[in-house]
Amino acid sequence: MITPQHDKKLFLIDAYALIFRAYFAFAKNPRINSQGQNTSAAFGFTNSLIDILKNEKPSHIAVVFDPPGGSLTRKEDFPEYKAHRDETPEGILTMIQPIKDIIAAFNIPIVQVNGYEADDVIGCLAKKAEKEGFITYMMTPDKDFGQLVSENIFMYKPGRGGKPAEVWGIPEILEKFDVQNVMQVIDVLGLQGDAADNIPGIPGIGAKTASKLLKEYGSVEGIIENSDKLKGKQKENVENFAEQGLMSKKLATIILDIDVDLDVKNLTMSEPDKEKIKEVFTELEFRNLARRVIGEEIVVQTPSVSPSGQMDLFGTQSLVEEQTPTETAEFKTIATEKPNYHLVKTPEERNELL
Repeated sequence: MITPQHDKKLFLIDAYALIFRAYFAFAKNPRINSQGQNTSAAFGFTNSLIDILKNEKPSHIAVVFDPPGGSLTRKEDFPEYKAHRDETPEGILTMIQPIKDIIAAFNIPIVQVNGYEADDVIGCLAKKAEKEGFITYMMTPDKDFGQLVSENIFMYKPGRGGKPAEVWGIPEILEKFDVQNVMQVIDVLGLQGDAADNIPGIPGIGAKTASKLLKEYGSVEGIIENSDKLKGKQKENVENFAEQGLMSKKLATIILDIDVDLDVKNLTMSEPDKEKIKEVFTELEFRNLARRVIGEEIVVQTPSVSPSGQMDLFGTQSLVEEQTPTETAEFKTIATEKPNYHLVKTPEERNELL
């Protein structure tokens, strides 16, 4: 998807949404480098970033991260908010700093505000940018961002499985959620809940029912006020879970009054630092990406096996991804073979491994 060119074209990237997406895209066949690192998250994120820079040519850009601890406000209101989520996979945690190093090497600013999620920061920056004449693309697969869309603010959903990226404006949001205005996206989430964020909603109300009720009564508040017009279990649930529905709507509402400046100068695209990119890509062994960005192959130091059978920790090879395993190394190594992992949980298993 190529968006129209504009002299004030801002891309705001939801970092963790893309990082998680990239990591799980390689879940069945993770990318493991010769050091045994799972680089899937970093590779997928970087690939998406390069595609944006090359194809969309933003004039301004930023990558927005969630802070440690996430949203303090929402957790104060509802302690169970996101409480059900599993721990972040180790393959993601170990790649966060390399990803930040890559972003810095591209001379792209990282924005993070303590106590507020990336959703809130992106929403606030997008609305401020709109007042400054920007066309803003919020790069994320997260449906919550639909409430922010306007004539000048769009959702940019990255492509997946060979499918191109999608740009959602007002018409697309109204169609996807089957609502009459984009602000009703918040009401839909408040009514049906959001399992990903552990937002409970009102029992018995799904997407279709939420759309139908909103067309008739306009909002969560309007539905509650007119609960006497409902029937059966639906009436009972709306009345019994009214406070839960209102809290769910509040949790789903992106906060737009946080203290974050739109630093236009800092967000302006600039030339990447090719030496820093080369350094990080060499460490991660991103050979194809190096050719795409800096136009040269990188030389990677990897453990190799000498004819005597001893590991040569200082063996240096120029590794090219398109080559066959027999071309990249004379002997089988972790660089040429798919690793096979075994979980060791007991002292007996540990002794057997040793």
